[in-house]
Amino acid sequence: MSHNAHIQIVEMGARDGLQNEPTPVSLAVKQQLITQLVEAGLHRIEIGSFVSAKWVPQMADTDALARTLLPHPKVTYSALTPNLKGFEDALAASLKEVAVFTAASDAFTQKNINCSVAESLERFAPLFARAKEEGVRVRGYVSCVLGCPYQGATDPAKVAEVTGRLLRMGCYEVSLGDTIGVGTTRGVKTLLSRLLQDTPASTLAVHFHDTYGQALANIATSLDFGIQTIDASVAGLGGCPYAKGASGNVATEDVVYLLEGNGLSTGVDLDRLIQAGATICKALGRRNGSKVALAKGTPL
Repeated sequence: MSHNAHIQIVEMGARDGLQNEPTPVSLAVKQQLITQLVEAGLHRIEIGSFVSAKWVPQMADTDALARTLLPHPKVTYSALTPNLKGFEDALAASLKEVAVFTAASDAFTQKNINCSVAESLERFAPLFARAKEEGVRVRGYVSCVLGCPYQGATDPAKVAEVTGRLLRMGCYEVSLGDTIGVGTTRGVKTLLSRLLQDTPASTLAVHFHDTYGQALANIATSLDFGIQTIDASVAGLGGCPYAKGASGNVATEDVVYLLEGNGLSTGVDLDRLIQAGATICKALGRRNGSKVALAKGTPL
């Protein structure tokens, strides 16, 4: 990868980061978080999910949040929409991008959304049709690309199959998720070597959880394969629901430090980002999960 390359960061804190928080997070706190993230220079922000409040109570106010966001010429706000109803709600709230998720493991989708991977993809067909009509971009997530909590290691061929299907259905980009954070650089090399045989790197993103402390190494390896889009969560927000007490997402601050330190531009102001992380951690009453924020001394 050339040293003047620009790497896009997709900020997950407001959705993947907050969805498992046990304490309800107010709309005002979410608005402040997103405002600070935009001010720090993040231009792709997933704000929440249009799901049943019964299943994910923390996301109950995604609609209200979406309607209060001021349009910004450089910023794309998106939300997770698991079905057509969620898509319609996102559309009504004026979002121009949505995301759908499936997995590379049938055991995982059965536990999570009560169907097989193939069935999950079939359910998205009407959503893709509507998105095309409305000019809304769709991003895809594939969970468990390097391992599943229920069936162990994941076959890269299965990941390639599901990724290819999502791209053909209409996704402009597919994010490869190491949902439980078990992957190591060897697995990343094997996976990307397989995927890049028939999928351009420009249509792929990586989403590494740091459960076992491997996320930054896995991101560095992905960069060597030409991946230029990375998902991350400010202050490392988001626990891993399958491993009690384990950390979840890789911290955006740590990713920015890694990238900028290697001469890759992100357009992100690290000090402002650290401030955003400190503010949300204070509101949540939780420890900051970013090594960089802790090393630099969390601001007041």
